[in-house]
Amino acid sequence: HKAASEPLQGLTLLVWVAAVSLVLVADGRRVRQPRCPAGCTCTKDNALCENVRSVPHTFPSDVVSLSFVKSGFNEITGGSFVHTPALQLLLFTANSFDLIDEDAFLGLTHLEYLFIENNKIASISPYAFRGLKTLIHLSLAYNNLETLPKDVFKGMDALTKVDLRGNNLICDCKLKWLVEWMHHTNATLDQIYCSGPPLQQGKKINDLLPHSFDCMTAEFASYQSLKFESISVEAFTFGKEQYVVFAQPFAGTCSFLEWDHVEMTFRMYDTIESTSTVVCKPMVIDNHLFVIVAQLFGGSHIYKRDTSANKFIKIQDIDILKIRKPNDIETFMIDGESFFVIADSSKAGSTTVYKWNGNGFYSHQSLHPWYRDTDVEYLEISNKPHLILSSSSQRPVVYQWNRSQKQFDRRTDIPEMEDVFSVKHFRVKGDLFICLTRFIGDSKVMRWDGAMFKEVQTFPSRGSMVFQPVSIGNWQYAIMGSDYSLTQVYQWDTKRGQFVPSQELNIQAPRSFSLVAIDDRVFLLASSFKGKTQIYEHLMIDLSN
Repeated sequence: HKAASEPLQGLTLLVWVAAVSLVLVADGRRVRQPRCPAGCTCTKDNALCENVRSVPHTFPSDVVSLSFVKSGFNEITGGSFVHTPALQLLLFTANSFDLIDEDAFLGLTHLEYLFIENNKIASISPYAFRGLKTLIHLSLAYNNLETLPKDVFKGMDALTKVDLRGNNLICDCKLKWLVEWMHHTNATLDQIYCSGPPLQQGKKINDLLPHSFDCMTAEFASYQSLKFESISVEAFTFGKEQYVVFAQPFAGTCSFLEWDHVEMTFRMYDTIESTSTVVCKPMVIDNHLFVIVAQLFGGSHIYKRDTSANKFIKIQDIDILKIRKPNDIETFMIDGESFFVIADSSKAGSTTVYKWNGNGFYSHQSLHPWYRDTDVEYLEISNKPHLILSSSSQRPVVYQWNRSQKQFDRRTDIPEMEDVFSVKHFRVKGDLFICLTRFIGDSKVMRWDGAMFKEVQTFPSRGSMVFQPVSIGNWQYAIMGSDYSLTQVYQWDTKRGQFVPSQELNIQAPRSFSLVAIDDRVFLLASSFKGKTQIYEHLMIDLSN
C-alpha cells in the first residue's frame, strides 16, 4: 500500500509545482509596467502628453496625474479614461477640442482635480461629468461656453471649487438652473460676468436671483380641426356647460358644439338652419338662452332654446327695413338691462340698438344711417358705456351712453383712421387699448389717454379682416389674421408697452377668434372662411427646462 501511494504523492507534488510556476508567470505579466505612450513624458507619478491625436489607453500604473497640452483630438469621447482608474488629477490646456461627450470621465472614481482650461470648448454633454463623486475642484475657465446643460454638476457633492471665468455665458433662462445651484451649493465660484442677453449684459451671475428670470412662455398648439368653413365663432356658458357656435354662411347654419369630457374633443351639439348666415350671437338672460341669427338674405331672426323640448325655437324676426345687410352683433348690459346692437353695412339700413323688455327684443335706438358700418364694439371708457362703430365710408365713431336720455350720443371720432374694418378693445393694468383692423394698409394699436385715442403701434396689414386681442390669465395677445399669408400672433411686452411677435398660425382666411376655458385648459377657436375651422390649445412652456 505504501509503494502504491508514493507515485501518487509525486504526481501531486509535480502538479503543485506547475501551478505555482503558472501563478508566478501570471503575476509577472500582471505587474509588468506598461511603457509611456508615444507623445507623452512620464515621471514616477505624472504623465504629460503633447500634440497627441487621441487619448492613449496605456499608462504606467503609478501615474496619478495626467496632462494634455496642444492635443489634436476634436472631442473627449465617452470612456476615454477607463484604463487609468487611479487618476487623481487630470488637466487639459491649450487644446483644440470643442466637445465633451457624455461619460467622458467614466471610471475615474478617485479623481479630485479636473482642469479643462484655455481650450475651445463650446458644448458639454449633460452627463459629461457623471460618476465624478470625489471631484473637489473643477475648472472650465477660458473656453467658448455660452451656456451649460441643466444639472451638469448633479451628483458632484464633493465639489468645493468651480471656475467658469473667461467664458461668454448668456444669462438667459437656459442658465437659470446655474443661478439656483449657486444659491444651494457648498462650492465657491469666482465672479462671473454675463455676456448677454442685453438686459443682463455685464452683470455678475453671482448677484442674480432665480426670480430675476421670467422663463414661462406659451404657445398655441394645433388641437382639433373641424371640417367646415365658418365666418364667426362665439363661446358661451349655458347651464354650467361650455359651448361654442360657428356661423357657416355657405352651409346656412349656426353649428353648436359642446365639449366631450371623456373624449376631450369638441363634438356637435345642435344646429339652427338659416340662410347666408354671418353671425350667430348667443345671449343668456335670466337663465334663458337666446341666439341672434344675422343673415345677408331672408332677414335676421332671434331664437330661444326650449330646454323642455331640447331644441331652438324662432321667437322673433328683426326689422328688415332697418337691418338689411348685417355685419356684426354685440351684446351688453347697462344698469341691469340687456341690449344688443347690429352693425348694418348696407346703404339703406341703419345700425340699430335693441333692448330686452321681458318678452322680446325691440328697437331702442337707430344710430347713424347710410354709413355702411362693418363692425361695432361695446366698451367702457372711464366707467361709462360706449360704442365704437367702424365703417367703410368714414372714420370710426365713438358714442357715449347718456344715462338721463338712456341713449347713445355721438362723442367723437378717431382721427386719421380711414377704412377701418373693425375695432376691438383690451385692457392692460387698467389702461384701455383698441386694435383697429385695416384690410390693406396699416392696422394700429391705440391707447386711451383720458381724452382721446393715441397711436401706440403700427402693423402692416395685407389682407387682414381680423385683429383680435385675447387675454389668458396674465398673457395678453393680439392675433392678426391674413387672407394672403400666415396669421401672426403677437404677445404684449409689459416692459416695452407694445406687442412683440410670438408665433405664426396657418389658417386660411380667418375671420374671428374666440377663447373657451374648460377642464383647466384654454382653447382658441379660429373661424376660417376658405378652409377648415381650427382649434388650438394654449400651452405653457418653461424655457428653463
